[in-house]
Amino acid sequence: MARKAAGRPPEETLSLWKREQALLKTLVVDRDTEAWQRDPAFSGLQRVGGVDVSFVKGDSVSACASLVVLSYPELEVMYEDCRMVSLTAPYVSGFLAFREVPFLVDAVQQLREKEPRLMPQVLFVDGNGVLHHRGFGVACHLGVLTDLPCIGVAKKLLQVDGLENNALHKEKIRLLQGGGDSFPLMGGSGTVLGMALKSHDHSTKPLYVSVGHKMSLEAAVRLTHGCCKFRIPEPVRQADIRSRDYIRRTLGVQGAPALRPERSKKAQRPKACPQGASEEPAGSPSLRAFSAKDGNEPHQKKWPKLQQRIWGRGKEALWEVEAKDAIFSFLQDLVTKCNSIHQGGAGHPPQ
Repeated sequence: MARKAAGRPPEETLSLWKREQALLKTLVVDRDTEAWQRDPAFSGLQRVGGVDVSFVKGDSVSACASLVVLSYPELEVMYEDCRMVSLTAPYVSGFLAFREVPFLVDAVQQLREKEPRLMPQVLFVDGNGVLHHRGFGVACHLGVLTDLPCIGVAKKLLQVDGLENNALHKEKIRLLQGGGDSFPLMGGSGTVLGMALKSHDHSTKPLYVSVGHKMSLEAAVRLTHGCCKFRIPEPVRQADIRSRDYIRRTLGVQGAPALRPERSKKAQRPKACPQGASEEPAGSPSLRAFSAKDGNEPHQKKWPKLQQRIWGRGKEALWEVEAKDAIFSFLQDLVTKCNSIHQGGAGHPPQ
């Protein structure tokens, strides 16, 4: 049975959380602390980690906490740990760490005890670091408690300290030309809270990178870009994929994970992306392509239109180039059958 987390905690609890954030914030280190962080090619970096929490559909209590460790620069999974957890703390904006971090800290500690040789040298977190209402987001919280370098990577701009997703901000995004381009996120206080990064040549939406712990913003941005096969950094993407798969395997179809109700949309698992294509989902061709109103249109005219609908999206197409002919053939047969049904005969494709 689906369960619901408790409602908003009392003000006394929120006050305690704020005090804890303020105390731990004093321990945040926002400069490079390892030799590999100062190296242009990150020489010496061998293992990068990612964490994620995925939720069960219709259940705001049951979730899967995951930790993955990837090799660098190959970005191949070396270690994964997924476990079902029960989230007792409710979600409150600005206090996500109190809901999720205890389980992520436990996952890191388990790895430290079981396989210390596989400990990540840096953790990517799906959330913010110092780009936060009180300058201490989930990436900072996890970094301080695990004593690991952490990078906060958010998919949406947290509008704090005067930062707004307004026309000026959108124009700056439009001016980002290629993967690796970025611009600073300077708040009204004059402090640079993070960077908006175009992580992939074909991404239309930036990532918002901020310092979590024990790493400079400049190194965090460079490494984030270096870990992106798609828009989302591979450590976070793999943690997300594997946590969702774990829920499906553990709970079956009924346990398929939902989008986090209290957070921005989670990145969908990308399919293989051909050279020059985007990782952004383009969506499926509309079923209107097969509707009865097109039933009398000559097939030779209709098929190029359908083909254009699917492949004319250019960089947004996600199918493998090698599979193109097979997909076209399948859809061609499907169109023919639909036409035949509409016309009331068996029919054959036109020659």
